[in-house]
Amino acid sequence: MADIHILVADDCSGQRLDAFLGANDGCPTRSACAHLIEGGAVIVNGETCLSKKYAVRSGDRISVDLPEPHDPTDVIPEAIPLDIRYEDDYLIVLSKQRGLVCHPAHGHENGTLANALVYHCGIDHLGTVQGEDRPGIVHRLDRDTSGLMLAAKDDDTQRALQNLIRTRTLDRRYITLVHGHIAMDEGTINTGIARSTRDRVKMAVSDDPFARQAITTFKVLERFDSTRFDDGYTLVECHLFTGRTHQIRVHMRHINHACVGDPLYGKCDARADQGLTRQFLHSWRVAFDHPVTGERIECRDELPWDLAAVLDDLAPRSLGRTAAGDEIVPQLGLLEAKPVLGGFLNSVSLR
Repeated sequence: MADIHILVADDCSGQRLDAFLGANDGCPTRSACAHLIEGGAVIVNGETCLSKKYAVRSGDRISVDLPEPHDPTDVIPEAIPLDIRYEDDYLIVLSKQRGLVCHPAHGHENGTLANALVYHCGIDHLGTVQGEDRPGIVHRLDRDTSGLMLAAKDDDTQRALQNLIRTRTLDRRYITLVHGHIAMDEGTINTGIARSTRDRVKMAVSDDPFARQAITTFKVLERFDSTRFDDGYTLVECHLFTGRTHQIRVHMRHINHACVGDPLYGKCDARADQGLTRQFLHSWRVAFDHPVTGERIECRDELPWDLAAVLDDLAPRSLGRTAAGDEIVPQLGLLEAKPVLGGFLNSVSLR
């Protein structure tokens, strides 16, 4: 994604947002900007703005996430297996495997989740609010992050699901294993996140005015003893209240407990990473009110074999599970719960 940051000048005050963006160098046409706004790609003063009719004001800070240039006609049907956990006429909940890119982009023109969705549903039965090169996509997971995600079969459902994310009512829970021992049993990380000024591939915690607010809460599930080759580990459930690029990975690095196996933000030590060649991060639970039927939808997903194998190997080093771990870990397809080890703090809020 390309980031554009604009500070509204006095002489532009009162213009419609789509018209204002369309007239700025680096932005696409007015109609394309309207599409970006509806897709949640435009941030005004730190908040997602979904109204193309918003009247900009002098001093407004506007950020636009532009997709990589791509020919939407390249999204061809491909018979890529989909692990579907729930499906109706409006939406799909599926479990994405590691290594699968969500939509076509530079270097990944095919073989993506979008190609698989077009094969499964047909291009005319997928929402295109995010753009015709991202049919059905509601939110993304990094290529090597596995687990549950949503897809929409029409524009209205896609907008409604994205609104659940914007209003923080789409409940998304992730399991990660991090380096070291997190002392507190639970906490909140609330920071700004922006693209790194040192490495444009990375994101970073930032207090820049254009940084987007990112909120992650976490609960410790289990801790594992250290050896002379590592600092021990902590198994954590993370709850996303926002959905910034690499959010959990950046936040865990920010509190000095990088995700095991993370090639961008981690230790890059094969032994300390337990032989993993991707970040230990899995979207294990989603819950939300169906935007059409009102039905409460909740799906859970056990850890894939490579992540489960790491925890099985670490089991003899367990220092015990927390109360949250006793509840959650047995749902991940692992071994029997261990006794809780006392002596750790209960809560923390981090900024």
